[in-house]
Order: sequence, then C-alpha cells, then structure tokens
Amino acid sequence: MGVNLGLKIILGSISATFLVILVIFIYFCRKRPEKDESAEMRSIEYKEEEEEELETEDLIRFPGVGKLSIYDILDAPGEVIGKSSYGTLYMASLQRINSVTLLRFLRPACTGRMKEILPAIQMLGFIRHPNLVPLHAFYAGPRGEKLLVHPFYRHGTLAQFIRDGNGESHSWAIIYRISIGIVKGLDHLHTGLQKPIIHGNLKSKNILLDRNYKPFISDFGLHLLLNPTACQEMLEASAAQGYKAPELIKMKDVSKESDIYSLGVILLKMLTRKELINGNAFPNQDLYLPNSMRNAILSHRISDLFHPGILLGESRDQSPITEKCVLAFFHLAIACCSPPPSLRPDIKQVLRKLEEIGKCGTLNLEG
Repeated sequence: MGVNLGLKIILGSISATFLVILVIFIYFCRKRPEKDESAEMRSIEYKEEEEEELETEDLIRFPGVGKLSIYDILDAPGEVIGKSSYGTLYMASLQRINSVTLLRFLRPACTGRMKEILPAIQMLGFIRHPNLVPLHAFYAGPRGEKLLVHPFYRHGTLAQFIRDGNGESHSWAIIYRISIGIVKGLDHLHTGLQKPIIHGNLKSKNILLDRNYKPFISDFGLHLLLNPTACQEMLEASAAQGYKAPELIKMKDVSKESDIYSLGVILLKMLTRKELINGNAFPNQDLYLPNSMRNAILSHRISDLFHPGILLGESRDQSPITEKCVLAFFHLAIACCSPPPSLRPDIKQVLRKLEEIGKCGTLNLEG
C-alpha cells in the first residue's frame, strides 16, 4: 500500500513536471514564429526602401533627350533664374554635350513620395506638342530632392515680354501669334490626350518664348507632384497675381474652367498691358477690372483701352489693323474670365473664335 502511494506521488510529480515543460515548449514554439515573422517583415520593408532608393537615384529619360546622364546634370554649372516657395529654376550648361538646359529643383519638403508621384512623372514625360515645354528627364536623389530637366528658351517669358514694353509687345500680329500658340497648347492638354491634363498654374510667367515669339507653355501638371501644403502656396501666389479663378479654394479643385479663366487674364494683359485688380464689377459685365478699363468700355473709347501701337498697325508687316478684330479679341478674353465657370467657353470654342479673328480683314496672323 505504501509502495503504491509512493508510486502515485512520483507519477503525479512527473506528470506535473511534464505538463509544465509541455506548456513552456508550446509557448516558445508560438513565440518564435512571431519573432521570425517580425524580422522577416523588417527585412522586406528594408528591401523595399532600398529598392526604391536605388530606383529613384537613376535618371529617368524621356523621348528626345539624347545621351544625357545624371553626371552631366549634377556636374553642370548653373545660374539661378527663378525661385518659388516650392523650388528653384536653374539655367545649366551641360559641358560634355555642349548644351544649355533648364533645371527645376523641387524641395524635398514640398513633394510627394516617389512611389506616389511616379505615375504622374511618366505621364508628363511623354507629352509632346509644338507649344508645350517637354519634360526631357527626371531625377530623384537620396535625400528626397526632385529634379526636372527641360529645354531652355533664351527669349525669356511672356511676363518679361509684356513688362519690357518694346515695340514688338505693341504689335497686334505678335500678340495674336503668341495667343493662338498658347491656346493650341492648352487645347492639347485639355482634349488631345487620353487623360486630360489640367495646367493648374497658367500665367504669363509660365509661358516661354523663342526668338520668333513662338510660345511654349511650361509647368503644366506640376501640382500633381507637390504635396497639399505646397499646392496651396502655389494657388495663393496665383491669386496674388490675378490668375486664380474665383471659385478655386484648394488646388485639388482645379479644372478646365479654371484654366480658361487664367487664359483670359493672360489675353487681357497682353492686349491692354494693364494689371488686373480686384475691384467692383462694372455694369453689365462680370469681369473685375480697373476703373480706367471699365470707363473705356462704357464710353466705347477703344483708343483709351489698348496701347495705340496695336490699333495703328505698328507691326513688321504694316498690315492695316481694324478695331473690330481687336475688340473681338478683347470680348473673347472677357468671356474666358466670367466668374461663373459655366459661362466660360471651353478651349475648342476659344480656338475657333481666335481662328476667326485671325482671318479678320486681309490679315494672315497665324504665321
């Protein structure tokens, strides 16, 4: 009896010990996969970051760029020609290939992550049109900096052309040639692509000119690469310069109609060489204009509205210029600037109207 009792005690102790060991073994078996899984996940994340970094440090080249390398760009001496809250513009001399290019540096704090903006970069890089500035290449550095490579146009911007006030800026033929080129470029963005592109920041400073005054629209779709804070700063800058459509509150709300509004402001500035301001709307018109411009329209004193050189035919071809053509152009610009978006013409309507104006009288202004 004593032997049986002792045997039961021993067996009970062994069973308890075995049970404890079994519980510990199961615990560690379950714990280990979690550690392995955690380590594996960290490894995957590290590899993804490493692959992303390796991928973005390469130069992404687009059609027409030639044998450009990242070393050509990073080693190029550059001159700052423009600054904004989200980046800097450089004129860079690519010595190996004896070429001058335009480099746009986007600050790391102002752009989205590479994997977020890469689809937009790929889309913008393949857009080609005679009146659009092409994106030749794109580079993203290890610290998040982004670099866009464009061709350089030596004749400056439309803003400089208007501001300088030389004889050519008074030429109706030149004004028309620039205008229809801008409209054709915007038409391609709005209607000529599989997925329409909204410019989002159309203004005279973002239109480049060559020596023959052919216009090239730049910066289209740039807002797709920026974060919301930078986009809002861009919109505020546009508003301060008079280009922002009245319905726009946030950059994410940009539309074809808001682009048309900005286009109308550009047309008015070229024609009148006057700064548009926020004032009281004059009777029977929706556009907000300075008092001098309102009074000229109400009194039908067209000579007070436009620079005399435009109406007197001070152009290279010395063709006779009629007030009818200039006034039709002006009314088209006003229509583009209608505060209600629904009242603005679309880009196709603007193009058709401009082509009609171009045939005014005996002129052939599209040259």
